[in-house]
Amino acid sequence: MLTYNTHRQKLVLPEYGRNIQQMVDHCLTIEDRDERTRCAYSIVEAMGRLLPRLKEQPDYKHKLWDHLMIMSGNNLDVDFPFEITNPDSFSPTPDPVPYPRQNIRYRHYGKQIEMMIDQAASMADGPEKDEVCLLVANHLKKMLVALDRDTVDDARVLSDLAELSHGLIRLNPEDVKLHDFKIIAPPVSKKKKKH
Repeated sequence: MLTYNTHRQKLVLPEYGRNIQQMVDHCLTIEDRDERTRCAYSIVEAMGRLLPRLKEQPDYKHKLWDHLMIMSGNNLDVDFPFEITNPDSFSPTPDPVPYPRQNIRYRHYGKQIEMMIDQAASMADGPEKDEVCLLVANHLKKMLVALDRDTVDDARVLSDLAELSHGLIRLNPEDVKLHDFKIIAPPVSKKKKKH
């Protein structure tokens, strides 16, 4: 039966892979210190071959030995060629950035469009407000066409606009004609044939 990686133990440094982690785990079980040290040196060599880009960094060997110590859970007792960095000096994982949880009534329109509608609703009556409301309505229609182009009609868009503005923006579907958006397939590039 197959064992999936999701059922296995989580890797400490996944960039080295499960085989290197198993080598480190095996190295921890070796009782002879000299044998364990030789094993650690061979593991560091294998780690260097897996990530050759580390060789471009200064003190890359020191970094590999630090990674070996981290992968062993700071339990590896061998003769290290470098002074091992104290694990407490590594920066801890930063706290996750809280995502603002806001109630968005129509997720396909997004929060920004709700803010635009609120701004348009707060404007003074006049031709400028009418133009902004028409631009917002056209933008709503464009967003709706991107979601589902088959069921879009002006009455639905204007109804959504009235609902999102709490009834402050009401456009009559008989008086307002919104732009017809069409999804156009990207042009097919014709490659020139070599003779």
